[in-house]
Amino acid sequence: MTRLIAFNKPYGVLSQFTDAATRATLADHIAVPGVYPAGRLDRDSEGLLLLTDDGRLQARIADPRFKWAKTYLVQVEGVPEADQLARLRGGVVLNDGPTLPAEAEAIAPPALWPRDPPVRFRKSVPDSWISLTIREGRNRQVRRMTAAVGLPTLRLVRWRIGDWTLEDLAPGAWREVAPPR
Repeated sequence: MTRLIAFNKPYGVLSQFTDAATRATLADHIAVPGVYPAGRLDRDSEGLLLLTDDGRLQARIADPRFKWAKTYLVQVEGVPEADQLARLRGGVVLNDGPTLPAEAEAIAPPALWPRDPPVRFRKSVPDSWISLTIREGRNRQVRRMTAAVGLPTLRLVRWRIGDWTLEDLAPGAWREVAPPR
């Protein structure tokens, strides 16, 4: 039977089980043999990471060809203007080519756990939140997209992959979820 685990990856944890530099890894949180991450989250990103023992499922979730929707809650520097959100929705040209169109909207600050360490606060520069849904998975794509439209990312939390969300899952915690049919 296929195992699928939803994990809320904390800030500072690598999306792998080992590290020669002894940084925090998945092994510090998940003691389930034979599961591997389906995709990655950067060390400085937080949120939903799926792990499975099924190589085919792992490829389906991680491979951009399958275009699984991934929703991120993004704290950005500045206040998004309508034209910036429209540019995200239309696709942004990055140094490795244009992105696919995304879903982007300004949102109220979400009720999330505090980040450790906290995001740097600056009195003179406002910050705000956007929800961004993409169907690709390029290296640091969300950060590069928001920067390209003049909204540098301060905090990045992946909230959803396909039908799975972080709902009621604390940082560092995991639960088994039903694999797709």
